[in-house]
Amino acid sequence: MTDAIVDLELANTKEEIPIETGEQAFRATDEQHSLSAWQGLRLHVKAIGWAAYFSLGIIMVAFDPQLIGQLIATPKFQQDFGNVYEDGYIIAAPWQTGLNMGAPIGQVVGAFFAGSFMEWIGLKKAFAACNLLIIGCVFIQFFARSLPVLLVGEILAGLVLGCFVVIAPAYASEVAPLALRGPITASINLCFAAGQLIANGTVDGTQKLTTHWAYSIPFSIQWLWPIIIIVGYPFAPESPWWLQRQGRLKEAEHALGRLSSSTVDIRAALVAIIETDRAEREMQINSSYLDCFRGTNLRRTIISIAVMSIQVFSGIYLASYSTYFFEVAGLPTDQAFNMGVGFIALGFFATVLSWFFLSYVGRRTLYNVGLAALTTVQFLIGALDCAPNYLNRPGIAWAESVLMMIWYFIYSLSIGPIGYVILCEVSAVRVRAKTIAISLAVEALATILMTVVFPYMINPDEANMRGKVGFFFGGLSLLSLVWSWTSLPELRGRTYYELDILFDQKIKIKDFPKTVISDRKDVKEAS
Repeated sequence: MTDAIVDLELANTKEEIPIETGEQAFRATDEQHSLSAWQGLRLHVKAIGWAAYFSLGIIMVAFDPQLIGQLIATPKFQQDFGNVYEDGYIIAAPWQTGLNMGAPIGQVVGAFFAGSFMEWIGLKKAFAACNLLIIGCVFIQFFARSLPVLLVGEILAGLVLGCFVVIAPAYASEVAPLALRGPITASINLCFAAGQLIANGTVDGTQKLTTHWAYSIPFSIQWLWPIIIIVGYPFAPESPWWLQRQGRLKEAEHALGRLSSSTVDIRAALVAIIETDRAEREMQINSSYLDCFRGTNLRRTIISIAVMSIQVFSGIYLASYSTYFFEVAGLPTDQAFNMGVGFIALGFFATVLSWFFLSYVGRRTLYNVGLAALTTVQFLIGALDCAPNYLNRPGIAWAESVLMMIWYFIYSLSIGPIGYVILCEVSAVRVRAKTIAISLAVEALATILMTVVFPYMINPDEANMRGKVGFFFGGLSLLSLVWSWTSLPELRGRTYYELDILFDQKIKIKDFPKTVISDRKDVKEAS
């Protein structure tokens, strides 16, 4: 870092605030490294609260597709929207595919739009706009009485939800102190688990109703979150990183003050933000989508895409279909719904538990160990389904269901939350929103692919694979493990400034943890 006066001509503005960057920037970095998790919690509790507020959109992102997956197993929904099958009703595989594809299709477009939209008007205003739009989308879902109308509602909602899923990690990554960056960004997965849990619990409570309220009540629950968001919006601070990029330094300093304790050196924190932005500009990191694939950003973008796509390839799609999976595995409908609720509740608990591990275990270690365990469990599920006389041995169905719950526990302890941590940490700040958008759009495309394939794999009137899908996801998980072992660096304990240097200097994966950074032009390996 250089001893220089920050003049905001670099930010295309006439406003000037003289700040000596060298000493203050180093002091802010040293302070970040010296904070323990408990000290970070005490000094930055407001940042945690506002990160949670902006993550409310993630609950809606998780609730909507999870709701569709559970309603497919609801008798009244099957009767009103499905076809006669044997002694009951069933939603045909093409319509299951269409309904479950609505949200991810919308999210592909919505995520790309959000990357530019939030950089243009700010994270706070983008969050408010999405909140108002989702209220209207829920109206379509609530009053839908045919599959085509419901599909339109799902696609339109997906467009908005695709924006939410970019805004939340971008905001969390920019307000979290280094000591709490792992747990705060991992909490995005907690919001996913919360949304899924609420969806499962809601449908479990209404699935025995014999009127349209069996599915109308669950749809109406989605209006709860916009109300909460509207109440808190006037008090929410904008991201100080975004304000700094706009040259609005006084507002950025004010936002930092609202996100931390009065004992924190706000001016030093602001200088660190300015210096990081300056360094990235000197590294020729700009803020277009094309820049995500230029130079060393390409490596960072590939990592972001991979960790999010692996969530789909490892079998997370089963979470949306958990109740239906338990049904086709052979459990009674009531028990399948109970297992579905317990399934998501277990994931919720595991995500909270991951906060502890993230504070003491490296991202790379936890990610690789978790992915290896997930691969093993998927192959075990597939092997159990090959047992002879399966249909007359209900104990096997229970064993598969328990293994599936164990799988989700491991997922929610490892690659589920850590995927979002890595997504938020690995990209350069100037292209973070767009890198997140690209990664989540690719993840949505992978989900679309799985949405096309999965109903045909598991439906009783199609391939009826039951637990043999474990071989499919186990194979994909094994390939993913090979990539993560050879390509995923350790990011724990590094400021964004330091990560920029590590990637700019093309440091090898094995050298990430032991590389000492004393200055941007002085990078050396620790002895």
